[in-house]
Amino acid sequence: MTKPATGLTLTNARIVLPDGVRHGDLHIADGRIVAAGAGEEIDLAGRHVVPGFVDMHVHGGAGASYQRPDEAHRVASFHLAHGTTTTIASLVTGSTAELADAVTGLADLAADGVIAGIHLEGPYLSRDRCGAHDPALLRDPDPAEFARLVRLGRGHLRMITLAPELPGGLDLVRDAVDAGVIAAVGHTEADGATVRAAFDAGARVATHLFNAMRPLHHREGGPIAAALNDPRVTVELINDGVHVEPAVARLAFAAGHRVALITDAMAATGMGDGSYRLGVMDVEVRDGRAVLAGGTSIAGSTITMADAFRLAVTSLGLPIEDAARAASLVPARALGVDGRTGSLEPGKDADLVVLDDDLRVDWVMRRGRRL
Repeated sequence: MTKPATGLTLTNARIVLPDGVRHGDLHIADGRIVAAGAGEEIDLAGRHVVPGFVDMHVHGGAGASYQRPDEAHRVASFHLAHGTTTTIASLVTGSTAELADAVTGLADLAADGVIAGIHLEGPYLSRDRCGAHDPALLRDPDPAEFARLVRLGRGHLRMITLAPELPGGLDLVRDAVDAGVIAAVGHTEADGATVRAAFDAGARVATHLFNAMRPLHHREGGPIAAALNDPRVTVELINDGVHVEPAVARLAFAAGHRVALITDAMAATGMGDGSYRLGVMDVEVRDGRAVLAGGTSIAGSTITMADAFRLAVTSLGLPIEDAARAASLVPARALGVDGRTGSLEPGKDADLVVLDDDLRVDWVMRRGRRL
């Protein structure tokens, strides 16, 4: 990457803001967006500029996995090149020792700014809704194990997904909140009342809404209705056309500006079809669809946030500002980093993506450094 721009103006740009698109100039100084400035000018010839994408749920990419901290640089660099300027490293269920080692290694990378934190997807998940998690490794919430992982994370453990119906599930939600960790409801067979209790206890995210949870029923709305009806909750959505069909995805957006696009990307992202691993599970990718080897369970996605954003506009029909909000500002707010990123407003980091006429990534800037 180049050095941070000390004075740069992007002229003739279509600047995508939370409330619409403004045609004009975007000023950058010392790595931040400023109200006015001078210096080098780059004419964007009317191209769109959107905030850098914020992915709060991603497992891997470029043939690498966050499950192995020595591969994390490759994952983060790959997604950064595709516009994700803020990324959370997600871990699938593992043994106590495996998770401890992974959290320890990723905490170092978070301290260095390579990633923005760590997400534990498991191990306290429902066996009935385990998805691509090894059911043999799933277990009931263990306060002592969780407390140890928090300590090993050294302030960088940002989120944990759990099934609140498990014994001690609601107590672990409270433990997470007390530890400053976001509690997310997912991989759950819970009824609506239990999920509402989890939200009342402090859970604030629904992990990949619609997937790996009790489905919506008109007499028992379950986790989906509970999440869509609670204005405190951010709902994750994997917008790849595989996990959720467009008509259903639009239902989530109809509930308001609480949808956070995620990739749930695994190692195959950017690599093509073949055989891969997700944690300890074997995965086969065919025609871009990742499933557990020998089965039909979807095992993450093979998309980037740029793909999820573009499909939100082209497939779901969202206005570009709504798609950008879901790919940037909403997840930034959920993670508590919207004070520095997530929108193109003065005072925030110059995290941005310049798009071509087909809404594909032309180039990326992170904290004033252009790739």
